[in-house]
Amino acid sequence: MIKIYNTLTQTKEEFKPLEEAKVRIYVCGITTYDYCHLGHARMLVAFDMVVRHLRVRGYEVTYVRNITDIDDKILSRARENGEVFSDLTERFITAMHADERALSILPPDQEPRATAHIDEIIAMIEKLIATDFAYRAGNGDVYFSVTQFPDYGKLSKKKLDELLDGARIEVGELKRDPRDFALWKASADDDVGWDSPWGYGRPGWHIECSAMSTCSLGDTFDIHGGGSDLMFPHHENEIAQSEAATGCTFAKLWMHNGPLRVDNEKMSKSLNNFFTVREVLKEYDGEVVRQLLIASHYRSPINYSPQSLQQAAKVLKRLYTALKDLDVANAKSLTNSRFEKAFLAAMDDDFNTPKAFAVLFDMVKEINRQKSADMESASQLGALLVKLGGHLGLLQSQPQDFLRGEVNPQQVEQLIAAREQARADKDWARADQIRDQLSAMQVVVEDGADGSSWRLDR
Repeated sequence: MIKIYNTLTQTKEEFKPLEEAKVRIYVCGITTYDYCHLGHARMLVAFDMVVRHLRVRGYEVTYVRNITDIDDKILSRARENGEVFSDLTERFITAMHADERALSILPPDQEPRATAHIDEIIAMIEKLIATDFAYRAGNGDVYFSVTQFPDYGKLSKKKLDELLDGARIEVGELKRDPRDFALWKASADDDVGWDSPWGYGRPGWHIECSAMSTCSLGDTFDIHGGGSDLMFPHHENEIAQSEAATGCTFAKLWMHNGPLRVDNEKMSKSLNNFFTVREVLKEYDGEVVRQLLIASHYRSPINYSPQSLQQAAKVLKRLYTALKDLDVANAKSLTNSRFEKAFLAAMDDDFNTPKAFAVLFDMVKEINRQKSADMESASQLGALLVKLGGHLGLLQSQPQDFLRGEVNPQQVEQLIAAREQARADKDWARADQIRDQLSAMQVVVEDGADGSSWRLDR
């Protein structure tokens, strides 16, 4: 039995999909006007972990994660660059996919783009206007009338009266109520847009996700996910416009991952603490970054710092070191063991990765204990460790490759050979010099009866 915390009810619930053994999940993806930052990566990794575990548990999962490829930020950046907006989005979509591969994020089953669903967006807006949930303003904009939807605020627990405080109508807007939000924005003839019953224009951000999700998964689906920063107003607005248009419950269960902070502060370009995924990957292995993002519970905040990444590297080093020298490839993985049961129980409990990692560390202790007495049993347990790590998207490299890191293996081998020759010649000064050179490269040489081996000291 899987239990998941439902943001809508604010309780942990037994997960019961709408169709037996099938799960339909939609996650709000990236607005592609820049490179993915670590906050994006936190969301991508969190829901990759969720989908992986649901599949491990035997569910047939349809995972949809959209791409927002038209909005104000995209058009503003394209104008700044003097390029066609679709060229800009295509470039950043390609970069996003490269970042995902580096972090071992599996591709979604469907990746709809907003610009490919303009007809569906227009059809949904027409329904909302026909039922008086939306109205056309005199300037060609179309707005959703928040007061017409009695359940508005049920996700974020905000009251309509409270939303009046601070609400305002921007210059150029012709809203009836400052709390109303745009479904369609009129565009100048020379700007980006599409023809509609209300004139030339383009969709608002919120309506894009409602159209893409219902087109892909139906009027009602099992799980809607995204970052906690999207709960209000984006997800609140999605619920209002979707349920008003279809008359059905939009999503049965809502999941939100926690934020990522940098040195305990909100990540922001203005604070000069903004990091893209590719910037971090220049210094750290993708598996190390994934380890950092997945080790904390998905609903908890994560604090990013160089020290936290170094700690993540140490964790992986401990796991890979336990696998070193084991014949995992030819070992028969243990089945129905107490370790696997405990791991799966932790993950079934709202995807509790901290508890799952505690099980992996217990396995490491047992592997290290068995190594001195029974390498076959240690290898079997190691095979299970690799299997369970794989459920989290980790431990899929060869131990020697991870432990050696990013140094040039050929150069290291040449230095070790030169050091062995120096020792054979009793040229101790030369041997010490080479050892210091290897140490500066963070290479640890381990001398044994069968020669020298090496690893990276992360």
